[in-house]
Amino acid sequence: MKTGVRALGIAESYRAETSHLAGTVVRASRVVDGFVFSSCTVGGSDATDAVCAMVERLDREDVRYLLLSGIAPAWFNVLDLRAIREETALPTISVTFESSPGLESAIREAFDDPETVEARLETYRAQPDRRRVSVNDETVYVRAVGLDGDAAADVVRGFTPEGGRPEPLRVARLAARGLVEAERDG
Repeated sequence: MKTGVRALGIAESYRAETSHLAGTVVRASRVVDGFVFSSCTVGGSDATDAVCAMVERLDREDVRYLLLSGIAPAWFNVLDLRAIREETALPTISVTFESSPGLESAIREAFDDPETVEARLETYRAQPDRRRVSVNDETVYVRAVGLDGDAAADVVRGFTPEGGRPEPLRVARLAARGLVEAERDG
């Protein structure tokens, strides 16, 4: 991957009812050259809209890929990868870092209202399947819209200089945690 290719990584950190989202533009050469911030509701259904608004507000035509940390930030505020791809026109990749049997049973247990459960499950089931990807002797799980599985794996590897967390997501997670700490310290 060429060193000047840029990806926007979005990660979250939450406290109480608000999830702070941080977006970081990182070049494949590991140079950070942009930030964007937003929030969504813990337990809500506004994460997809928040991500799309972040990309729009960032307004960077040089960003080639969108990497998302997970599929359900902010306590099952499920992201719709296809809607994000359609709205932003960016190839969209969700990266998770642990093996799991999926979120269906956890979503059922987390919410009492059957309509809420069904709406989240409908969005969750509509997402592409996770694909196991080896990165620097670690394993991550990738869902991709707008590029095939092999290309998505290449993007994840190209933005992961060491360990298993792509640099745009690593830096975004640090920035999101910083926002939560700043809010706590007031």
